Amino acid sequence: MSKQPVNPDEEVIISTFGDILSEYEQSHRAVREPGQEGRAGRVVAVSPEYVFVDIGLKTEGVIPAGDLAGAEFQPGDTVQVSVAGRHPEGYYLLSRIQVARPKDWSGLEKAFAEKRAIAGVVSGLVKGGFHVDVGVRAFMPASRSGARDQAEMEQLVGQEISCRVIKLDVGDEDVVVDRRAVLEDEERAARERIYTELQEGAVLRGQVRSLADYGAFIDIGGVDGLLHVGDMSWARIGKPADLLKVGDTVDVQVLKVDPAKKRISLGMKQLSADPWSLAAEKYQAGARVRGAVTRVADFGAFVELEPGLEGLIHLSELSWSKKVRKPADIIKAGETVEVVVLSVSASDRRIALGLKQALGDPWASIDTKYPEGSVVEGPVVSLAKFGAFVDLGDGIEGMIHVGDLSAEKRIEHPHDVLKMGQTVRAAVIGVDRERRRLRLGLKQLQPTSIDEYISEHKEGDVVTGRVARISGRDATVDLGDGIQAACPMPVDAGSESAGAGEAQSQGADLGSLTSMLAAKWKQGAPAGVVKRESARSGQIRSFRIVRLDAAKKRIELELAG
Repeated sequence: MSKQPVNPDEEVIISTFGDILSEYEQSHRAVREPGQEGRAGRVVAVSPEYVFVDIGLKTEGVIPAGDLAGAEFQPGDTVQVSVAGRHPEGYYLLSRIQVARPKDWSGLEKAFAEKRAIAGVVSGLVKGGFHVDVGVRAFMPASRSGARDQAEMEQLVGQEISCRVIKLDVGDEDVVVDRRAVLEDEERAARERIYTELQEGAVLRGQVRSLADYGAFIDIGGVDGLLHVGDMSWARIGKPADLLKVGDTVDVQVLKVDPAKKRISLGMKQLSADPWSLAAEKYQAGARVRGAVTRVADFGAFVELEPGLEGLIHLSELSWSKKVRKPADIIKAGETVEVVVLSVSASDRRIALGLKQALGDPWASIDTKYPEGSVVEGPVVSLAKFGAFVDLGDGIEGMIHVGDLSAEKRIEHPHDVLKMGQTVRAAVIGVDRERRRLRLGLKQLQPTSIDEYISEHKEGDVVTGRVARISGRDATVDLGDGIQAACPMPVDAGSESAGAGEAQSQGADLGSLTSMLAAKWKQGAPAGVVKRESARSGQIRSFRIVRLDAAKKRIELELAG
């Protein structure tokens, strides 16, 4: 009998139907025997109630949200599942439990002997625990359920669980199962996988479990990682509690994993840019910036310019004064200051700052602020053998040399007339801006005999004085109490003074000399000549004051007769 040709279209239909039938039988084999076959699936969608999984069949499967046990999935994730049945809406009902449910007592005995986990469904809540369907009815004590309170116990009813047979009596049909032991094994296995699978650089979300002085322990899914205080923030942190508290949820980066020692190092600051990477661009030398003083040391003070970026004001850059010994005398922790950037070294993570530069150099205008002859006032801040230092403010100190302390007597040491902290008034007698020196004097402000004489007389007054000496055409006149004045001599003073000197050399006393001069005066002068008796050394004469200069302490005279 010859074979009749088959219509090509019919062949396609038959082939397609055969494929469908084969696929149907294959896909429903797992449904007929729930829990017997595990497979890998790909998460395609997530809703509040279900996780939708593509398991390679015509219809997708769903995992109820209540069966996730806290696990979170995203589309694209791979998950191991088994088909547990059919959902009323036609989806395959999937379970994440990868163990089989025994079919009979022999299966239970084998699982008990091997201490192997089996699948079961919690069928009811009873006194002291639960009824669990593991092919036969078993009892699970509440203490071995893994539930922490009554609410969690009630939620277990109807759920498929993994458990282990811890008691089996076939004769009495007494079966006791333990879910908690399986959960603990799974947690240990999950922790081991984390140590071996976790990659350095991975970013995770965790919860702060506890705090210590040196850092915080972060739960990153069953294992704890250490977040050291130095890796919490680019800013300086005194203690972890200043930034975190137990229960906080934080994002961290895995810095190092040591599977052998079961240690994981985490970091938070690594998730943001290092401020030093832009320091050279943001803080140019010469720029004025503001910051808070974070701490003060013996060598200077640290100023925070932004979180994680500190600069140092060295002791020498705190004040223009050379007498600063401790930074704490100038600056305090917590205060905000304006400073000038002196230099930046991002590679060394150093910024040099200056406080005195922001205040301005007081020596730049020293000539106009303290001109020579001006009077200043301030406390004595230092005493040395050669002089005393007076604080004039703004970092300026003036020095009074020991020779300028008194005009009346010789001073051996400044502490003979001054003491520390004493406020004094002094005259500016020298300014050297380049060498930053200001010389002061006390004696220049002390009244002397010549000051009193000048204050008590006026120009034009006629006074009596003794010619102390004659040099050429100028004479020095002693007015008493050590006061001396200058007086020009007449044109013929030189010859007459020579005659007077000759008379003195012959032993003429003052009285005879006076008589001789009087006789000459009585004889008169030649016609047309008014002759004024010239002065001679040692002679007492009348003089007229022609000039009084208090600033220069100078008196000028002329012969009055």
